[in-house]
Amino acid sequence: MELLIELGVFLAKAIVLVIAIVITVASIVAVVSRSKTERGELAIKNMSEQLADMTEYLNSQVLDKKAFKRYQKQQKSVKKTNSNTSAHSYVIHFKGSLDAHEVASLREEVSAVLVIAKPQDEVIVTIESGGGMVHGYGLAASQLARIREANIPLTVCIDKVAASGGYMMACVANTIVAAPFAIVGSIGVIAQIPNFNKVLKKHDVDFEQHTAGTFKRTLTMFGENTDDARQKFKQELEQTHDLFKQFVQRYRSQLEIETVATGEHWFGQQALDLNLIDDLKTSDDWIQQRALNRKVFEVKYKIKQSLTDKLNKSAAIMVKNLIQQLTHR
Repeated sequence: MELLIELGVFLAKAIVLVIAIVITVASIVAVVSRSKTERGELAIKNMSEQLADMTEYLNSQVLDKKAFKRYQKQQKSVKKTNSNTSAHSYVIHFKGSLDAHEVASLREEVSAVLVIAKPQDEVIVTIESGGGMVHGYGLAASQLARIREANIPLTVCIDKVAASGGYMMACVANTIVAAPFAIVGSIGVIAQIPNFNKVLKKHDVDFEQHTAGTFKRTLTMFGENTDDARQKFKQELEQTHDLFKQFVQRYRSQLEIETVATGEHWFGQQALDLNLIDDLKTSDDWIQQRALNRKVFEVKYKIKQSLTDKLNKSAAIMVKNLIQQLTHR
């Protein structure tokens, strides 16, 4: 029993020591790298070549030798024709979270494409997002607007969902295509906040909040909310909704905006009938069609994980393993 107690104390001291060492090292690294800008790397993939290689392999497996030779001869002619075309398509993928932090990579990808894209080219952006914070998705939509302003044709493909902030991004495109059961729309604004004031009062807990400016803070989680604060909060939501509607109407003037800006969402076929999209098609179909007569490139920017993040992650795993060992003994 004494041995087990001593072992437990030793392991506890070991955990504390490891945590202290990791925190110290991470702090030093953070100080050293604080002045360095977070960097990433740009990756370009030739999707046309990838598709051609896959097609050739499949034909080599299913065709007899004579038929496969005829196919190869035909492909040489196709490649010669495609090599003479100067039009390219550039594919960017955006899978957004609530805070739209993925815009950090999106802005780099858009900037890279704009350096080389020409008016005869096309940018294809696949979007998958149910929306989130207004300022985050506002910036993401503005990044796509840079493509429109450069007079580069922009196509947005929706395979699963582009709702709320996701549709704010999609509406910027010259052409929007969606899968038949993709979720589209939700042109509305929502905000919700819990209030614990009654709980605090029940336990005799006072809450104070001081502001300079009548509406520096409207609704609060801990104080007692007033009707004036609720009205102001609702007014701010309506103003945001109006801006959202104006933004959508600017890029899709064919919409009956009051009909579609109710906060509802629709599936692909319904969205087509409402002019929210222009065609029913998956991104795979759209990209494969483009690859038949032009080169298609995927552009992806990956932000490198900093040394501090790697150390913190390693420390978390190390501590977790030590705790598991301690509890299993």
